[in-house]
Amino acid sequence: MILEIRLSNFFSIKEEVILDLRAGNIQTKQAKELEDHFFTYEKDNILKTVAIYGANASGKSNILKAIRFCCRMVFQSHLHNENSVFNFHPFKFDDYQGKLSEFYIRFASNDIEYEYSYSLTRTEIVTEQLYHYPHGRRAKIFTRDERIEGGKKEKYSFSNVIKRPLDVAENTSVKTLFISRASQMDRVIGKELFNFFNEQFILGYTGFNSNSLEHNLIKNKEFLLKALQIADSDIVDISYTKEKVKLKSFQLSFSGTEKEHLSNQDSEGEVLKIVTYHRAAPNIAFDFDTEESEGTKKLFVILLSILDIVRNNKTLLIDEIDTSLHSNLVEFIINLFHASNMAQLIFTTHNTNLLNLKKTRRDQIFFVNKLQDGSSDLYSLFDYKDFRENMDAEKGYLQGRFDAIPFIDWTKSSLTSILDGE
Repeated sequence: MILEIRLSNFFSIKEEVILDLRAGNIQTKQAKELEDHFFTYEKDNILKTVAIYGANASGKSNILKAIRFCCRMVFQSHLHNENSVFNFHPFKFDDYQGKLSEFYIRFASNDIEYEYSYSLTRTEIVTEQLYHYPHGRRAKIFTRDERIEGGKKEKYSFSNVIKRPLDVAENTSVKTLFISRASQMDRVIGKELFNFFNEQFILGYTGFNSNSLEHNLIKNKEFLLKALQIADSDIVDISYTKEKVKLKSFQLSFSGTEKEHLSNQDSEGEVLKIVTYHRAAPNIAFDFDTEESEGTKKLFVILLSILDIVRNNKTLLIDEIDTSLHSNLVEFIINLFHASNMAQLIFTTHNTNLLNLKKTRRDQIFFVNKLQDGSSDLYSLFDYKDFRENMDAEKGYLQGRFDAIPFIDWTKSSLTSILDGE
């Protein structure tokens, strides 16, 4: 589970922004009626879902983009070569190109809480540290600071948690996170963190570290059919097979005179063939790829991914959750997380229907606002202490009370000036 994430100097993020998933102390009757929106871990209440609002180009997508980059570094940095350039950009103004970018995450895995952080430039890891709470008290696992003169013994500091840690450090370049190399070298803590980022913090419905469609369909077929029925789909059954197909591949080769040419070679592979059956005619098969609508196919993939995440208490990160989905389906997806034990959903949206304090707690609502210097600021509705729950949050947001919206001059004179070229 995720407790807190902090970011600074990534993309449009300049100063540190904090995404805190620990619930606020809200004692109102209305908030207490939403007790299924959080779960209890140790002494804290942890939010199951948080929504991030903001105008187009405010930077809300950059926050998720930065989180994805930082997480992927954990399970990919051991693959970097000496000429690798990390796939992010620091804030472009105010000389921030020369400053460190920083990532911090507080999370729990297998009932142990961890604090993990690192700082970097576009070409090097500069600092890295890991702490845990094995008996409820903060304890160091390791720290790293590449700015310290000397060898690995001077740059690294270890407790006794990791077996032969200097062996790992000696094999860790400035392009690689120590924890990524520790996992590769079969160290227990390294594998624990690697598995958390690779298997528990899912960065999208598909791709990245999400499970394959085949895996999710095998594990969750019956749950999917129930979910489709509740979501008002007329699909009543699904079957699937693996079919062998011919794949085209082009291979580069050289002749004896070193002249380059392409040879066309056929190979054989397998694809997943899905067939659906509908309520109106349950004996007639529909080819999923060619006969189902794009909306149905998208909902199918989304629900399969979400069911695996919800049933296994994982965390999901989604940008623009309402893209191509009806607002009722968005609420259905969110409520699946609220019905879970400990699954979490972090998402961006423009769906103001969710700004209903009978449906969403104040601490579940975050805003991103672009400041005068071009940077993105992140804050919660919970920070507005003068905003009471009997007020209309949707109306307040659209009126600009919390910023984070575009202020558009749509007077007739402005619009006609565009059309008339004035």
